[in-house]
Amino acid sequence: MELQGNGFIIRGWKKGDEVSLQKNADNPKVSACLMDRFPSPYTMEAAKSWVDFLIDQDPLINFAITINDEVIGGIGLEPREDVYRKTAVIGYWLSEELWGKGIMPEAVKLVTEYAFTYLDFIRIQASVYSKNPASMRVLEKAGYVKEGIMRKAVIKQGEILDEHLYAILK
Repeated sequence: MELQGNGFIIRGWKKGDEVSLQKNADNPKVSACLMDRFPSPYTMEAAKSWVDFLIDQDPLINFAITINDEVIGGIGLEPREDVYRKTAVIGYWLSEELWGKGIMPEAVKLVTEYAFTYLDFIRIQASVYSKNPASMRVLEKAGYVKEGIMRKAVIKQGEILDEHLYAILK
């Protein structure tokens, strides 16, 4: 399965992605606004583990964003459980060299459409740390609406931050 963007492709992970994944994910500016489970530094061992973990996803919910088959970012859905089982959390990252070029708003739109068409979600949401207004703009451009701010909800790199909640409904 591939989703065609304007100059990029969103696809499942495959063997061989490790080198470009490690190269483009190993940037403190990329990890600064992601959860701590995103490794920093992003080692080759981390890249291999990630690709091995996602090789045979079913259903396909985590994707590589590629240009000329080089991984330049990632985007994924994390299904919630129990009473939230029709909701997914979307998360994403992009190589710093490609920030501000319109790739991520389009990628978020494509994955959101995929999720609503092929998966059983009725709501997709995202959390953005207060120091990341660019990601807030990404979500707004993709049609997500800010639903609220959880004050002092996150500790990232020793800094206490607000968390902005965005969502879109099917």
